[in-house]
Amino acid sequence: MTTSATEPHCTDSEALPRTQLGTILVTGATGYVGGRLVTELLDRGYRVRVMARVAPEVCQERWPEAEVVVADALNLDQLLIALEDVDTAYYLIHSLLLGPNHFEIADTQAAINFRLAAEANYVRRVIYLGALGDTQSLLSPHLRSRIEVAQQLQSGNVATTELRAAIILGSGSASYEILKHLVKKSPIFFIPYWAKTRCQPISIRSLLNVLVGVIETPETAGKSYDIGGNEILTYEKMLRSLSKILGKKKLFVTTPFSNTRLYSYIASLLTPVPATVIRALMEGCCNEVICQDHATLPVALYQPMTFKEAIVKAMTREEQDAVHTRWSDEYPRAHELALKLHELKTPPHYISAYSRTTDKSAVSLFKSICRIGGDEGWFHANWMWRLRGLLDQLLMGVGTVRGRRSRSTLRVNDVVGFWRVEGLARNRNLLLRAEMKLLGKAWLEFYIDDEKHERRLTVKAYFEPHGLPGKLYWYNFLPFHHFIFVNLIKQLDKMS
Repeated sequence: MTTSATEPHCTDSEALPRTQLGTILVTGATGYVGGRLVTELLDRGYRVRVMARVAPEVCQERWPEAEVVVADALNLDQLLIALEDVDTAYYLIHSLLLGPNHFEIADTQAAINFRLAAEANYVRRVIYLGALGDTQSLLSPHLRSRIEVAQQLQSGNVATTELRAAIILGSGSASYEILKHLVKKSPIFFIPYWAKTRCQPISIRSLLNVLVGVIETPETAGKSYDIGGNEILTYEKMLRSLSKILGKKKLFVTTPFSNTRLYSYIASLLTPVPATVIRALMEGCCNEVICQDHATLPVALYQPMTFKEAIVKAMTREEQDAVHTRWSDEYPRAHELALKLHELKTPPHYISAYSRTTDKSAVSLFKSICRIGGDEGWFHANWMWRLRGLLDQLLMGVGTVRGRRSRSTLRVNDVVGFWRVEGLARNRNLLLRAEMKLLGKAWLEFYIDDEKHERRLTVKAYFEPHGLPGKLYWYNFLPFHHFIFVNLIKQLDKMS
């Protein structure tokens, strides 16, 4: 297999691209795995159709060579259109971020809809990325849901290849960021019984090799495969190994206390990942997730690596500021389908704006704007941003610790702390939508206006309150806006 320019493989495969197949549909394209898979397939010459719930221009900017279709897997009519004239479809959909009380129902219904739409369009093949788990044991809701999805897809007359994997390790993956931030921030680890459960994690690079490899290997159609790294470790062992790699001395204490709800809440305060996701993953830690199936992939497709190799490669990508997708790219329906600023029936009634003139170029100003948030903070009054983020986390919100995908660049749908990029015009403006818990809807916009011999840099806050409590919230924080935003744009000008 040839090497991708964006995510190089650990080895070459003897398989050759089968570009004669026709249209390849990738669902979940804006997610962590899907985003990398689309690039991989395009690099190998395939005709790719991207399916997502976000506005089509978001995907079109990232993959101008791909066809884009907006569809929701819970809407059968939209799926029927998305799957028209498709030869092979990758099913990378899951609803884990909806929370423990919702994702199982949504996952099952989405799989049923997809099977019906695929059959109606005479799709030749479906490739599904599922999860490892012993079906003979009592599985966590997350693992049980993944297996139910596989059964729904396989119950139809479309040949379905199921790839069962455990946790994925790679730059930007949720599992990697949880492990890394826990090791960096927690001086002591209380180890419950489920942290001693065996797991067989897989590198994102190995996973991409397999995902592309099976489409180029016809004999894998209709079969199921267990895939993982070439090491079986406990979760405790992963933490110990990562501590050693990072040079961090930690104290490990075995404890009988095993409440995953509390562990996930504490972990969400120390890591960028929300408690709902961590809880679902922790509940899965009670089950062994190791390769058991005897069916084996051709050696050329399946080149697993060690835990250390996967971690070092992920760290290298971060150091190079070359993380191409991140777990936060994929977010709940309520956020992906959130009302946009331009979609409001009337403009927000509550606006505060601050600006200054500058002789700096639009290019340098925009470059500085694109560095806000993340490890560098907001260049001024960082303690206030962090305090607001901590309050949000304590209330089970997203907080500011989500960080960002890249230190220096942004694209639409990227996360910046408790904001998400809603709009972006290069060297002109950046529009952020708030995702923290609020008594209303909020946006923050930076824009650059060209005047005669100078430019004007402006920051504008928009707020649409929910009733009287929302209005009181706005007026309570309004006095702080002058202090925060005037100094923020002053620092942006200074750093440009």
